[in-house]
Amino acid sequence: MTLQLDFRGKTALVTGGTRGIGAAIAQHLYEAGAELILTGTDQSKTSALNEAVMKEGKRGIHYLPADFSNEASTTRFLAEIGDRRIDVCINNAGTNRIDLIDETQMDDYELLSQVNLKAPFRIIRQVNQSMKQCRYGRIINIASIWSVITKAKRAIYSTTKAGLLGMTRAAAVELAPFNVLVNAVSPGFTMTELTAAVLSPQEIEALGAQVPAGRFATPDEIAKSVLFLASDLNTYITGQNIVIDGGFVCV
Repeated sequence: MTLQLDFRGKTALVTGGTRGIGAAIAQHLYEAGAELILTGTDQSKTSALNEAVMKEGKRGIHYLPADFSNEASTTRFLAEIGDRRIDVCINNAGTNRIDLIDETQMDDYELLSQVNLKAPFRIIRQVNQSMKQCRYGRIINIASIWSVITKAKRAIYSTTKAGLLGMTRAAAVELAPFNVLVNAVSPGFTMTELTAAVLSPQEIEALGAQVPAGRFATPDEIAKSVLFLASDLNTYITGQNIVIDGGFVCV
């Protein structure tokens, strides 16, 4: 028996869908037939992406600007999607700041709380309404291995990502009677454009050596697990956190 992921006739929202893991998720969803709503923080970039999509003759891909660190921008985005039916919601957009607790700025605490926690809550609060009416929905929150383990300078990031897991479990319990399944995925070290920009080849090699699998994940590897949870192949998994890290949290 061949199992295939089929998202034809479904609309999927992917926040932070212009690069990295979000872009990989979006690409796989599109190839499986989904209509996409993707967000990016830069309005000029999202406009350029929409123009590129039109020139390429593609249909069913819509880029919307949304800066989740800005309350007004988040409100405008939620008004833009309105009460339209969203079948799949991927809360992928996030941000990070690394510093010792004593040196952490409260502005950074507020920023991470706004982007990593409050925005996903507001999005879930909106999209779950149509999901409950349709008695169908899949919500996947992108957390992090730093929601499961932690290290120095990760206090506020771990706080928000652990909070996202709590939100996932609570929403899963509340929405399960409506056939709305809510899960989290926690990626480990992943070779995104940002990773390649901020880490030297030597740092990447050293970190990769700490992973039992001996390397970083690719965005595609994270995306494929997200797609399973978002698909009709998943009929009973809810309230879970799937750690995708090559075994890193085990050592």
